[in-house]
Amino acid sequence: MKKLLTFICCLMVFIPWSIFPLRSNPWALASPNAEIIIYSYAAFMIFSAVFTILCYTKGKVKNRIMEIAAVINGIYGVGAVSLIGLGIYTALR
Repeated sequence: MKKLLTFICCLMVFIPWSIFPLRSNPWALASPNAEIIIYSYAAFMIFSAVFTILCYTKGKVKNRIMEIAAVINGIYGVGAVSLIGLGIYTALR
């Protein structure tokens, strides 16, 4: 079970990078589509940060790979929260 959780958390590290090939399409740069894509990726990054940190602390999956995944997904999560906050600030302004 611990190996499976480690694999899932490591996979979650690389999924946010799939936004770059997706955003190379012209339809992904249009206004409503762009916001939906960006906020969907931000929500996924927040979920992956919370999931990884919970697996590390509550699930007691403590190995070197999981430590690295927890740090990277934590950084992604903080960045995603900042991105959503910036979007809300811009929308309200």
